[in-house]
Amino acid sequence: MENYTMEGRTYRYYGQEAPLYPFGYGLSYTTFRYRDLVLSPPALPVCANLSVSVVLENTGQRDGEEVVQLYLRWEQSSVPVPRWQLVAFRRVAVPAGRETKLFFQVVAEQRAVWAGGWRLEPGTFTLFAGGQQPGQQTRVPSEVLSARFTVTGAAQPLRGC
Repeated sequence: MENYTMEGRTYRYYGQEAPLYPFGYGLSYTTFRYRDLVLSPPALPVCANLSVSVVLENTGQRDGEEVVQLYLRWEQSSVPVPRWQLVAFRRVAVPAGRETKLFFQVVAEQRAVWAGGWRLEPGTFTLFAGGQQPGQQTRVPSEVLSARFTVTGAAQPLRGC
């Protein structure tokens, strides 16, 4: 093997082709609704972490569990990056008719790109939160919320933070 790029070899680099069974694929006996996705701070220094909160509501008639997934997308990068990258997930049990507020932290290392060494870059990012991957077509409805944030400062090596 001479070509070690991942493009066209893993679901993260397939381009527009969707995987047959994406992460989080499955069925539930209830329905969920996502709301109030909050990113804090909306603009952060290159070495800072991002705090995320989202409300998950069980709108169905049965108790259920949902796998809440957070994905990160680089809007521009100096090197090739995945369409989106899973940065956090959590299985949550929610009784019928109830809601819960979830908190996550996306650490700076999760925004690093490989450019001969791990590097953090400034720019605009989109964070997705939901019960499936962004843009996934399923027979079962599931919401995916999104919000943008910006990273300010100069690019620097990850170990410099």
